[in-house]
Amino acid sequence: MKRLIEKGLMFGNLVPVTSPVLVDRYNRALRHLTGRETTLTDFHIDIAGQSPEIADELGDPLYLNPHGVNRQFILLTTEQKTAPLLEATFSTSRGILRQFIDGNEAQLFALTARDAVAGELVNSVFRLDSAARLFDIGTIRVEADTTGGAVATAARLDALIDRFRTEDDAWWDDLLIAQMIELAEETGDITRNPLKLNEMSFEQDNFWTAHFGGLYVFRGVPHPAAITMGDKASLGPLPIAYCFERGERSRIARFLMLNDLVEPIVEARGIDSAAILRQKMDFIVAEIASVMGEELEGATRRDLRLLGRRFATLLPADWQGLADLVRWAEEGGDWPRIDSEHPAYFYTLRARDVPDADLVNMLLAELSPLDIRQLFICHKEAFYRAYAAWPETKQAYVADFLHREYMVDKSGARAALFGHEQGMDNRTPPAGNSPWVRSGGPSQTPRDDLVELVGPWGAVTRERNR
Repeated sequence: MKRLIEKGLMFGNLVPVTSPVLVDRYNRALRHLTGRETTLTDFHIDIAGQSPEIADELGDPLYLNPHGVNRQFILLTTEQKTAPLLEATFSTSRGILRQFIDGNEAQLFALTARDAVAGELVNSVFRLDSAARLFDIGTIRVEADTTGGAVATAARLDALIDRFRTEDDAWWDDLLIAQMIELAEETGDITRNPLKLNEMSFEQDNFWTAHFGGLYVFRGVPHPAAITMGDKASLGPLPIAYCFERGERSRIARFLMLNDLVEPIVEARGIDSAAILRQKMDFIVAEIASVMGEELEGATRRDLRLLGRRFATLLPADWQGLADLVRWAEEGGDWPRIDSEHPAYFYTLRARDVPDADLVNMLLAELSPLDIRQLFICHKEAFYRAYAAWPETKQAYVADFLHREYMVDKSGARAALFGHEQGMDNRTPPAGNSPWVRSGGPSQTPRDDLVELVGPWGAVTRERNR
């Protein structure tokens, strides 16, 4: 992992904590939440205040996330909002923390000027002793205060001020006035500078969790289902109508189609679909070349094309299917039949412009794991797990590629791969009995309209429309 860290691909964009004052505040918050503290004098923290150095010191990667369920957090600065979330066990946690900081930025800026803010993402489940317990998690509430209790103190002062303003004899209540003065010494003038954090809660309908081998839960869609990356039999009974495992490709494809969650890359507007598919082909060549012991560090696209020719007989069906699709898109070749059982199928899809697009792309990344760029962008946990098992030659190539071609313009790369143009329609492809399918060729149908008519689903589309 050292190569990833050196290139900023792991533990990147963390917030450094080097000031003795901030270290002391962090320790007060850490004791407040966990009863523990660090002896380190400098370290880095993520959006939740978790530090990889402190996790190593304590021997506990989940020291701010007990049982991987109730995420605790420590805020020393609002600058943490742009940092990643380490050791994520739920896909929604970072987004919730980011929205909390954005929604209270002015108040948090004032509070963290004097103290650390400590809090928790609270739900009704404290330990996941069965997969079914995941479905008890419905609403996540954010609870937070400074370690000195400034927000709670301000709330008490606000209640006393309200009494002072509304009760007839409050002017002569010396005890009330004395209490107000005592609290105001701690909080300052809250009538001008309110110390109040907005109460926030979030519905958790659709999410990924690292628990139970990796599980995607889609409850907020017309046709709910759970998708596991492990063995669904080991999950036991679940309170949801359908559960699919990774190998049930057609059932997963049908679920994605029925809920209108995906679109073919070649149908997406405003992107160079052929270039994206060619890049996926290069990643597959890199996998084969690394297995064959080829040196890949610094390999260019031309180098990979040469390696592809050398190992042409070893290139898998994933590569062949993408090559057929590129040939159709660029050269007018025959329309490839890539149905859901084809190894290339999930490589040809991306999320539609839907609220859970990030979650859908995360799922697609796990279903097309040789696309190392999408895996890194959409599913860091799966990427790091896969990276650790790769040959060193592939590790070197992947780290160099991501550093050279992704890190220089992360937002641009994401927009090129997953962005959606305004006004893009979300029509699902019509039934598979279009004139193009019946005729068996493009002679009667303009090629530009074929994807709109059919899409690269083949048998899956026909199954859906029965």
